[in-house]
Amino acid sequence: MDFTKRFFTMNALAMLASISLTLLAVVIFIATYTKVFGYEVQSKGLQRAFEVRAAIGELQRQAQMAGFDQLLDQQYQNELTRRVNVLGASAVLLKNREVLYATKSFSKFDIEKSLILSGEETHPDTIELDGDNYQFARVDYKLQSGDMGILLLLAPIQMNTGFYWLLGGFTLGFFTLVFLVMNLWVSYRFSRGIVTPISRLKAAANAISEGDLSRGIAEEGEGEVRELCRTLELMRIKLKESVYLQEKYDDNRKFLVSSISHDLKTPVTSIKGYIEGIIDGVAKTPEKLEEYLETARSKAILVNAMIDDLLLYSKLDLNQLPYHFEKSDVLAYFEDCVADYKYEFEKADIAIELINEMKESVQVLIDRERLKRVVQNILDNAMTYVEKGRGQVMIMLRETRTSVIIEIRDNGKGIPETKLPHIFERFYQADPSRKSGSGLGLAIAKQIIEGHEGKIWATSQVGEGTRIMISLKKF
Repeated sequence: MDFTKRFFTMNALAMLASISLTLLAVVIFIATYTKVFGYEVQSKGLQRAFEVRAAIGELQRQAQMAGFDQLLDQQYQNELTRRVNVLGASAVLLKNREVLYATKSFSKFDIEKSLILSGEETHPDTIELDGDNYQFARVDYKLQSGDMGILLLLAPIQMNTGFYWLLGGFTLGFFTLVFLVMNLWVSYRFSRGIVTPISRLKAAANAISEGDLSRGIAEEGEGEVRELCRTLELMRIKLKESVYLQEKYDDNRKFLVSSISHDLKTPVTSIKGYIEGIIDGVAKTPEKLEEYLETARSKAILVNAMIDDLLLYSKLDLNQLPYHFEKSDVLAYFEDCVADYKYEFEKADIAIELINEMKESVQVLIDRERLKRVVQNILDNAMTYVEKGRGQVMIMLRETRTSVIIEIRDNGKGIPETKLPHIFERFYQADPSRKSGSGLGLAIAKQIIEGHEGKIWATSQVGEGTRIMISLKKF
């Protein structure tokens, strides 16, 4: 429901609630007043009305018995006047609609109205004359001369006007109070559900426009306001992520430029030196020329590998490299890996062995090419740091209840305890004197394993070798 409909609905409900509560309050007020104050007053009023009605009826009966001629007697009229005055009533004697005697002056219109209403067969119990209500009785006389005589007896009805004024004042006052309270409630609801959240949204929007993306936007308010809060919070999160990625990209770019400048300087300088040696004629013999060219070629291959590693790490770090996961058998996968590297290890005179400690076939969800890059980087490091002739690398497979553990162990020189926590950092070299790569191998491995929602860690002892462990969830 939009704001306009909600506003009118709430105001209509407030009005209906005010009217309902006022009616209920009036009923309770009347009942309470009657019980506490009005019983005696009402009883006396009813008793008085009954007495007046009975007295008028008695006067009517006596007048019918007396006859019209006796009503013209002055003594009878004086007695009648006294008796109606005691009752607070009035008497009017007419002949052919002409007033012969009256204890109170009435207008010709009121007398005609009284005659007409009292002459009807189904006449009302009361007559309103000049704004006042009267009980009445009528006696008709048919004279020998053919004329028509009429006696009207009129007794005013005493209304409890004080009570009605009190009831009216109470009703108006209570309705006004309830209506104001209900409107305050509607205003409070709109303030809490619309005005306050919009004020906070304005402050948050100003903060975002000034570059402050740290302030979260709470989902509050009603309907469209809550939806607006949610949308702006999503926008803030996306904008913050975008700024973070841009800053990270800029940092990576600066870092890569710096690292490329530093790490490529040595091999490029070496290539330049060997080429200049060839140009200057230092390599005079074919054997020397071949040696210089082979060295320059190997340095160029190293530079190319370093650039590839830098670009790959940058893409992984910015989550710009998609993964293509597929269900694979762990044992079969690592048997293929060992087969791929067996010739290279034999050529380097290093033993490589696969040991399976799993009791049955285990499946994992992996990107086969990316995980192969992890194995390659770890094995390349192992080949670098083990001794030729007695070097040994083992790939051990075991499992837990929820995971597969891949351990790649070598018997190389090991890593000092102080350096072990840093080996997965980019461009970190545990042994700078033997630098032969980009320093990104294990950093790339860590990024890829984390992309598989797995874990990678290392243990090592100097002189005994290094163990790299990888944990992957079972499928």
